[in-house]
Formats: sequence, structure tokens, C-alpha cells
Amino acid sequence: MDKKVYSIKQAAIINAIGKYSKVVLSIVVEIVLARLLTPHDYGVVAVVTVFTTFFAIFSDMGLGTAVIQRKDLTEDDINQIYTFSTYLALVLAALFFFASYAIAAFYGNNVYVGIGQLLSISLFFDTMNMVPNGVLNRNKEFVMLAVRTLVVYVLSVVVTIVLAFLGARYYALVIQSILTSFFTFVWNQKTTKLKFQRKYNGEPIKRILGYSGFQFLFNLLNYFSRNLDNLLAGKFIGSTQLGYYNKAYTLMQYPVSNLSGVITPVLHPILSDYQNDKETLYRKYMYVVKLLTAVGIWAEAVCVFCGPEIIHIMYGSRWNESIVCFQLLAISIATQMINSSGGAAFQALGNTRLLFTQGIINTLVTVLAILVGIFSGKTIFSLALWVSLSFLANFVVSFFFLVQFAFKKSFLKFIWEMSPYILIGIVVATSTAAYPLNISNSFVSLVAKGIYITTFYLLALFLSGEGKMVFKSIFK
Repeated sequence: MDKKVYSIKQAAIINAIGKYSKVVLSIVVEIVLARLLTPHDYGVVAVVTVFTTFFAIFSDMGLGTAVIQRKDLTEDDINQIYTFSTYLALVLAALFFFASYAIAAFYGNNVYVGIGQLLSISLFFDTMNMVPNGVLNRNKEFVMLAVRTLVVYVLSVVVTIVLAFLGARYYALVIQSILTSFFTFVWNQKTTKLKFQRKYNGEPIKRILGYSGFQFLFNLLNYFSRNLDNLLAGKFIGSTQLGYYNKAYTLMQYPVSNLSGVITPVLHPILSDYQNDKETLYRKYMYVVKLLTAVGIWAEAVCVFCGPEIIHIMYGSRWNESIVCFQLLAISIATQMINSSGGAAFQALGNTRLLFTQGIINTLVTVLAILVGIFSGKTIFSLALWVSLSFLANFVVSFFFLVQFAFKKSFLKFIWEMSPYILIGIVVATSTAAYPLNISNSFVSLVAKGIYITTFYLLALFLSGEGKMVFKSIFK
């Protein structure tokens, strides 16, 4: 297998082309679907997605990241791992098919039976895609991944919109999930040419178990911290309110996934080349952390300050209950963006055991916050506030473990190095209190607020002396 050589910048640019092409399309699609589907429709699908996500953790088991990290795996070894994932896909799909009855009984709604059984198809193909995805990242096929992401998305959403127009309701979202996983599977098969081995040999699995095992356990913990809110909200607050919360959460994830997501998917494949040179790895990684922080502060300020305008433009007036929820969740955007890169650093250092350890603490913090949010007020606003606070706490825990124990650096020096960005955030947040305009038109108001907050952000960035470093990080 040919090995391509990319810098983080080159890989990020390639990834950005595919990702942002998809972002533009997805915004249009969200605007259309939000006017065709109700909050209840989104809430129903969100409930089942919690359970498919749980099964998806077992579909990966850290195999994809192990394929990237372990450079000594041969082509035959990878085919054997792929064979294992095929058997795993069959088992998981069958289990979820029958688990849909239990899900329906738990929520007292038989609609979850049909939805769950359809999504078992998506789960099957998602499992089959794990190893091929790892191979494509291992070989640094970033151009192919970018093209695949865009083509698959276009094909799936065209069908979804048509179905929504025809009144398919939540089934339109279910079909989108199935088509996305299936089209990705077909593309992966054509490009990676992985072979199913009739004679299965478990030796390659045993060799990567020490690495992939802790990655799997971390993913399992991360699942509970990321999905317990939907699980409990659907039960104790209701599907309609969950729809408002889920839409606000999804919108909050746009800047997290589409700004940091340009860099984080390519970090592990590239940083893993420096796994034996910890100092170089740390230096390169810190460029990324500072860049994510700078971008995250701006994105957070815009989302919190312009929340009403963003919701009205994106989804319309029927989603007004999502506004405050969105603003509360957006408080954590900057820390989420920084934290999204931490896993790649742990993986590149080969220290998934430590990744799992800090994951335990973060999960406990998140679970506690969600329980307080759900039962203290039984509203999505209380839940959103406590979820945001948990993200802030998780950032501190994650980077303490990463810097102090994985990189063997001083955490206090790390905080001092990041202190200018804390001050920038304070200045930008304070500036919103002095905003003088009150514009009724949502589009005009969004533009005015965006210019206002961006001006204060750029002033604070350059007055702090970090502006030069940020632009250097982008172009270096």
C-alpha cells in the first residue's frame, strides 16, 4: 500500500474542501427539513439514535484507530481484521433488530419497533465500514475521503427530501441513515478492495487488543457522556421537548464538528508518524490547540450572541423553544473544539490506557451533570446549562491528563500559555453588553451582530499579541 506524505495543513485543506462543500449543502437541507418535519419527528428519531450509537461503539471496538496506529500490520492482517468485523456486523445487526421491541416497551410507543429494525440495516453497514475507513486514513487518502463524503451525502439527502415532501415524516431521516451507510460501504469496497477470509485467523486481533481495547472502553464511556441526555430527556421530558433540545444540540455541533472537524480527522494519521519523538509531536500539536482555541472563541461568541437570529433563519418560528437551549449549549463550543483534538494526541502517543482513565472521570462528571439537569428542573433549559458546564469541566480533566501525564509537561505552564485566549474570551463576552442596536429583521440583525462581535474579537486577538501566531499557524 502506497504511503502518501501530507502536512497537517495540506491534509486539513483537503479535508476542508470536502467538509465545507457538505456543510453548505447540509445547511440548505436542514432549512428545508426543519420546515417539513416537526420537533416530535426529530425527537422520535433522536431516541432510537441513542441506541444505534451504543451498538455502533461495539461495531468499531477501536479497530479503525488500531489499523492507523499499528504500522506493522500486513495486508493479510488487515483482511483478517476485516473478516472479524464482518461477523461482528451480522451479530450486532441481529441483536439491534430484536432490541427494538425492548426500546418500544421502555418508551411505551410501538413506532420504535419499525424504526429500530430499519436502523439495524444502517448499523450493519456502519460496522462493515470501520476497517475500510481505518485503511483509507492509514494510507492518507484524504482526497478520496473528501470526495466520498460529499458524493454520499448528496445522494442520500436527495432521497430524504423527496420522502419528507411525500409525508414520510421520521422515516425520511431513517432512510437517510441507511443510504449513507450503504453508499459508503459500496465506495469503500471499490477503493480498499479488502477481502473476506473464509479461514479466519484471530492472531491480528490479539496483537492489536492492547491498543484497541482501551480505545473501545473509552468510546463506551464517551457514549454515555454524549447520549445520556437524549436517553433520559426522551423518557422524562417527552419526545417533543427532546426534539427542541436535539435540534439545538445539533446546531451547536455545527461549529464544533465543521471547524475543528477540518483538522481533527487527519491529526492521528499524521501525528502517529512522530510517536517516537514526543517533543516534536507536542510542538506540532500545540499549534493546532491554539488555532482551535482562537477559532472556537469567535464561533462561541457568534452563536451565543446571535442565537435568536440563527434559529429563526435556519428553522423558522416553530422552533423558538430551541433558542435559549442553543445559547446555553453554545457556551461550551470553544472548549469542545479544543477537547475534540485530545483523543488524537493520546492515540498518536500510543497511550489509549490513559485516554480511557481520563474518560472514566469525564463520564462521571457528565452523568452527574445530566442527572442534575434532568431532575432539578425537568426542562431542556436546565439540561442544556448543566451539559455545557460538564463540557467545561471535561476540558480541564482531559488536558490535565494529556499534558501532565502523557506529554510529561507542566499543566500550569500549559494554562499560562493559553491565558491570552482566556482574556480574549472575557473581552468578547463583555462587549456584547454594550451592543446598541435592536433590529427586527433576522437577516439584517445577524449581519450587524456578526460584524460587531467579529470586530471586537479581532481587536482583542491582535492587542493580545496572539493574532500573528494564529495566522502563522494557519499558513505555516
